[in-house]
Amino acid sequence: MIIREIMTTDIASAELDTTLEEVAQMMKDEDVGAIPVVDEDELVGIVTDRDIVVRVLAEGLDPDQTRVGDICSRVLTTVSPDDGVSHAVRVMREKAIRRLPVEAGGRVIGMLTIGDIAVERDVGSVLADISAAPPNT
Repeated sequence: MIIREIMTTDIASAELDTTLEEVAQMMKDEDVGAIPVVDEDELVGIVTDRDIVVRVLAEGLDPDQTRVGDICSRVLTTVSPDDGVSHAVRVMREKAIRRLPVEAGGRVIGMLTIGDIAVERDVGSVLADISAAPPNT
């Protein structure tokens, strides 16, 4: 099975100058924990709900004034839509991450999460595979 067959394709994204308050609202509206960050449609980062808590709120920054470009993770691990799902599980395990942007030609075209994989595989084995590595901070 390849990633394209199970990835989520209808995803929200944020521009570098989007405020964290706006991103948090996107996360709530979309019921997601990560938003890809783009610059002129090119994938340049990702921001997670944890990033907002640790890098903004815990540091006393104002979410209404802080821009996503100031706190997003820019070193990205991505996968291709034509990669195998087993490859994605390996990457998630090695990097101790639970979400992977799916990229084609520099553009984010989807997101693959452990939830997407769990729908196709035994949930317990997916969680055990991914959680085997120490957390990536």
